[in-house]
Amino acid sequence: MRTLIVLCLLAFVAGASAECGTCKTMKWGICDGGSCQCGVPVGTGDKQALDCTKLVPKCFLMKAEMYRARNKLSTRTIGGKPVETAFVDNDGIYDPECENNGRFKAVQCNGTETCWCVNSAGVRRSDKGDKNIKCEPVETYWVRLQMTHKKPNTTTTLDASQLKTAIENVLGERYSLAKKFVTDVEYDGAARRIVVDLKKQLGQDRDIDLPRVAYYMEKDIKVLPLFMDPKPFSLSTANTGVSMEDILVYYVDEQAPTFTMKNLTGGVIAVIVVVVLAVVIGLLALFFLRRREQANYKSQARELEPMS
Repeated sequence: MRTLIVLCLLAFVAGASAECGTCKTMKWGICDGGSCQCGVPVGTGDKQALDCTKLVPKCFLMKAEMYRARNKLSTRTIGGKPVETAFVDNDGIYDPECENNGRFKAVQCNGTETCWCVNSAGVRRSDKGDKNIKCEPVETYWVRLQMTHKKPNTTTTLDASQLKTAIENVLGERYSLAKKFVTDVEYDGAARRIVVDLKKQLGQDRDIDLPRVAYYMEKDIKVLPLFMDPKPFSLSTANTGVSMEDILVYYVDEQAPTFTMKNLTGGVIAVIVVVVLAVVIGLLALFFLRRREQANYKSQARELEPMS
């Protein structure tokens, strides 16, 4: 009888340990210890604590990816604006500074004297400056997901009327996002393009992190899922199911970004210089042409003076 009890206890402990070792919302997460605490390595000897019952904050995810990249650990297998103030992340991943709750600090630096301002998505929203740069926390309240789906294996077309329901379902089931935040869905069948707007009211729903959902979706579609379960992202309607092949994310903040002319690319600057030079040359040509016409007029007037 005693042996049976011991075996049962050992089986229970083994089962608990197996369950403890799984972080379903972060595949690099490690769960151990008597209290089954979960975390992910973000530095030498440093581990960021995680709540594996929820999507992990984007700032923590980026720190984990940078740690793995620095240590040559695998992170991947492959290498229209909603409003005028919307912008995309052109800087890519960096090693961010995070608040204790996982939110990005308003000021981010690259380990040198170069710093910049970011929004709640961790995306740069200002020119780069020095460590004296002043930044205030700015919330991203609107995210636009512009996705392209793969060609279906059958001749069945994607039903646009059912698409919004399918997207609401997958966002709810996969990312725990309430349907009310899916405010608009548009579909262009010829281009195989799906545009999804995720939006919350200005100044409200601060606990809803739309960029976090967008980041998980980007990894699901572009690279590999961050979830422990590696099943791919796909949409299913009554007619057919489709997978995605690309995604572009636009961010709209409660305050417009503060980019200036010095951030323009070399190509754009070259075009502006060419246009300005063309205008200057045109004005100079017009000026000298007028001077020539005036000189000819005066010469003709002198020739007519003896006749008078």
